[in-house]
Amino acid sequence: MAATTHTVTNQAPPLVGYDVFASDRALVEGVERHLDPALLDSAREDLSLLGRSAGSAQAQEWGALANANPPVLRTHDRYGNRVDEVDFHPSWHRLLGKAVGAGLTAAWSRPGGHVRRAAGFLVWTQTEGGHGCPVSMTHAAVPALRADPALAAEWEPRLTSTVYDQGLRPASQKAGVLFGMGMTEKQGGSDVRANTTRAAALSEEGAYELTGHKWFCSAPMSDGFLVLAQAEQGLTCFLVPRVLQDGTRNAFAIQRLKDKLGNRSNASSEVEFAGTWARRVGDEGRGVRTIIEMVAATRLDCVIGSAALMRQAVAQAVHHATYREAFGGKLIDKPLMRNVLADLALESEAATTLALRLAAAYDDGSEQEQAFLRLAVPAAKYWVTKRCTPMVGEALECLGGNGYVEESGMPRLLREAPLNSIWEGSGNVQALDVLRALQREPQALNAFLQEVGRARGADHRLDGAIKGLLTELADLEGIEARARRLVERMALVLQGSLLVRYAPPEVADAFCASRLGGDWGAAFGTLPHSLDLASVVERAAPRP
Repeated sequence: MAATTHTVTNQAPPLVGYDVFASDRALVEGVERHLDPALLDSAREDLSLLGRSAGSAQAQEWGALANANPPVLRTHDRYGNRVDEVDFHPSWHRLLGKAVGAGLTAAWSRPGGHVRRAAGFLVWTQTEGGHGCPVSMTHAAVPALRADPALAAEWEPRLTSTVYDQGLRPASQKAGVLFGMGMTEKQGGSDVRANTTRAAALSEEGAYELTGHKWFCSAPMSDGFLVLAQAEQGLTCFLVPRVLQDGTRNAFAIQRLKDKLGNRSNASSEVEFAGTWARRVGDEGRGVRTIIEMVAATRLDCVIGSAALMRQAVAQAVHHATYREAFGGKLIDKPLMRNVLADLALESEAATTLALRLAAAYDDGSEQEQAFLRLAVPAAKYWVTKRCTPMVGEALECLGGNGYVEESGMPRLLREAPLNSIWEGSGNVQALDVLRALQREPQALNAFLQEVGRARGADHRLDGAIKGLLTELADLEGIEARARRLVERMALVLQGSLLVRYAPPEVADAFCASRLGGDWGAAFGTLPHSLDLASVVERAAPRP
């Protein structure tokens, strides 16, 4: 029998052995734009080191293995003792260890930390999206805990540590910890004020006993959780440690793991509290206000995570088209394929540029920038996460049948894509949050309009879109029913303003013509043919 049946030709090589950071021009330029020049050399070195690791065959294998071997719940040990532990594949721990070691939970403790961390998060989560969940929640827990200075002093050094210390032990015995979150319940979902979990005060100052459940508790092997429960004065935020200071396990019964569409490497669970010890964070009845900064930080990570999925999808599509031949030439040279790739590249660059701008606002920390974030974060979370799924689906199609098989990695990207639109509040929740900010915080709208106004006069289509947005904002009648349309326009105008100011002319021109000027179809690949699409595609190409 013949050893071979045919010679394989006209297949693109794997996209491997490249610097995920350095090959992403929009990301590199964003870091250079927003970081203090004194920090740039160090940041570029760290991000390129992480980028080379993310682009390695080893990291790509970790991502594949972590998803092919999902977590397994062990409620009891062999003797019948309740243990409530989740076992993960070793690749999960390697991914998490690299993320923590790269400072992806340490943004709050170093200059320019949010921009550096956002860029690193965008780079590293291209290897695998699921492990980004505990990384994100650990990062985001810091501002919530600062509502209680004593708790912050105790936990923040471990939350921002660059040591991944695996295993359940008292936090005082660990060099680094991870945090999760438990907000939603079966009967309420995003309406957390409908929560029924009860908190009864104990004799110890600030200590409570919880009774109830959480419908979604992600990363249940974390060292601590921020949860919401009803205390005497109303909905309150609490810190629930997995292991108590004396080494005993807290009452934290994992009922089951969710069988999810994607994000399969990450354990999302349903948990029951019965006599669970907790420490109050902030004042009673102020739970939403206490935890809102954590929510805002994780919403930004939804934007960054979607930008990462988009970038990896574009990189794979452009790479494939660079090598694949059809109908007498390279796919990338075919006008129609070039239109599709350019359209995808625009979506990706707009998402990346917006994500870095939001991270820079966190680093700035001024009242003006905080007001800007109040509108910009939910608007960006709404729009960027919504665009991710159709964009990744179109990129998959660029690979044809090869993209539809698991070995390409594209199906995993597509299954992951809807998550960020749901997590931390679905589209309607984000739109309503924007409306609340518009109605209650006029300084937020002023800051937003000042930001987009910095590009006024540079592009007539952007100017027209800003004028149309102002008209929408002036008419508040029936605003809830058209909130999605309003928030979409806000996000597009903000992206257009950033690209007009910072992107190459061919990118800004194509974005404004299509997204703001209306010269665009209902699907990707319908850009005006007269644009410089070859330059847009070339800019998006990864370079192994």
